[in-house]
Amino acid sequence: MSGPGTGDEERPSAQDLRVVHRQLGREPRGVRSVAHRCSCGQPDVVRTEPRLPDGTPFPTLYYLTCPRAAGLIGTLEASGVMREMEQRLSADPPLAAAYARAHRSYLDARDELGPVPELDGVSAGGMPTRVKCLHALVAHALGAGPGVNPLGDEALAALPDWGAAGPCAQPEQDA
Repeated sequence: MSGPGTGDEERPSAQDLRVVHRQLGREPRGVRSVAHRCSCGQPDVVRTEPRLPDGTPFPTLYYLTCPRAAGLIGTLEASGVMREMEQRLSADPPLAAAYARAHRSYLDARDELGPVPELDGVSAGGMPTRVKCLHALVAHALGAGPGVNPLGDEALAALPDWGAAGPCAQPEQDA
């Protein structure tokens, strides 16, 4: 079975890619696999190639696609939780160490897909010392599985089930 933290990849189906297109409102680029599925069954996080098809380096390995999730995370960001998390990083050495391990895990997972020298040392969400994008941290937590990104896990725990209302997007029907 594929899924978070298993090391297996679930290649996206044509329908998955149509759903992601509808979720993003644009053609998805560099999608390698479905990293996580929402409770409604649709992709909500995709794993992307570190270099897009046009050659552009792309640091975001785990990309959140669900607009409902993105909206809920935006509301959480607006509440000031990122500032509080960042303050805790400087005051809590075990948390800072776990967050640094999350950064390393992100880099290692991306490097497995191929080297991109322009991205050396660059992960996502402000890791390893800042908190600047909960969307990236939650996507990492979902894609890599629980226990990998402590702040992504915390943010995820603060969110309701965005798939409970059903799919956020339907795939366009083939003509």
